[in-house]
Amino acid sequence: MAVEKGEQRTGSRALAVLPYAVMTVVTTVDLTAGPGVGFLPLVSLGPAFAGLVGGWRRTAVAGLTAFVLCLGLGVHSGLFESRRGLTALLSVAGVTAAGVAAAVMRQRREAELASVRSIAEVAQRVLLRPVPRGAGPLRIAVSYTSAVAEARIGGDLYEVVTSPAGVRIIVGDVQGKGLEAVESAAVVLGAFREAAHDEPDLPAVGERVERALNRHLSGERFVTAVLAEIGDGPRATLLNFGHPAPLVVRPDGTVGFASPPDRALPLGLTLHGGAAPAPYEVPFTPGDQLLFYTDGVTEARDAADRFYPLDERAALLKDPDPEAALRSVREDLVEHVEGPLHDDAAMLLVRYRQSR
Repeated sequence: MAVEKGEQRTGSRALAVLPYAVMTVVTTVDLTAGPGVGFLPLVSLGPAFAGLVGGWRRTAVAGLTAFVLCLGLGVHSGLFESRRGLTALLSVAGVTAAGVAAAVMRQRREAELASVRSIAEVAQRVLLRPVPRGAGPLRIAVSYTSAVAEARIGGDLYEVVTSPAGVRIIVGDVQGKGLEAVESAAVVLGAFREAAHDEPDLPAVGERVERALNRHLSGERFVTAVLAEIGDGPRATLLNFGHPAPLVVRPDGTVGFASPPDRALPLGLTLHGGAAPAPYEVPFTPGDQLLFYTDGVTEARDAADRFYPLDERAALLKDPDPEAALRSVREDLVEHVEGPLHDDAAMLLVRYRQSR
């Protein structure tokens, strides 16, 4: 990160110097080659470049500098005895005016973009709130990467709620992208947060979320999701609505997927028939880890069109810090794809602390 920031500062300084470097080159060539070459109007490239990379004040200063240079060189070369000197001055003035106008419009757009990003950050805090890092014997970490450039939120969702029945978790993936996906994710998370506190068991939580989503969705849109409940016992209860099965990593290095006994339809498709998913249990004792994720992780492809082998990368989760462990997986995922991800990718790691 420090290297990237240093490179950005170096690039910014180079862009700031560029207009004056161009004017210096034009001045040198004009003095060396003489007025017959006709380089003098090119001094207007200074304010032109300044308008592309700087603010309107910097552009105006570059334009004033170019005007003074043009005037001085024109007098030195006797260009004002003909129309050539006046034409060069008008060129500098026109380019400067256009550069100042372009800089003003660009600054306005940048201010609007900064405002939109600020709103997006607020929406992220409301929709995807920071999960608790610990809950009883559990340690929790989350990683979210949006496939949309500059986006902070997308169609993947997650939440962790501490309820009277234990820690309840949801990780899901909304069909589609864009604002409609974000809106559907907000409906699911809002319903889950309420139901996780109120309902006595996980199936009842799933039913509440299902009802809320059916009121919101139209057509055949759906949300895959896996719900989990981790109480005081040595097991975790899961409820899977057509979502990729969580990865289970044991202290001895054993790796497997906590697959449901039967496949079930995603949330939002119960009206089309099919039984609701049945809850099932998986052993979850000190030293165990449960990794919840969305298909943006396992369906990420490399240059040879191979899927990301998440179970083969389970060794990356050995880091004592769960956040560092997830960061290692995320970096390995990006390296596997060799570029930006083509789908949102969310991961939520639950680690059962080993007793000392």
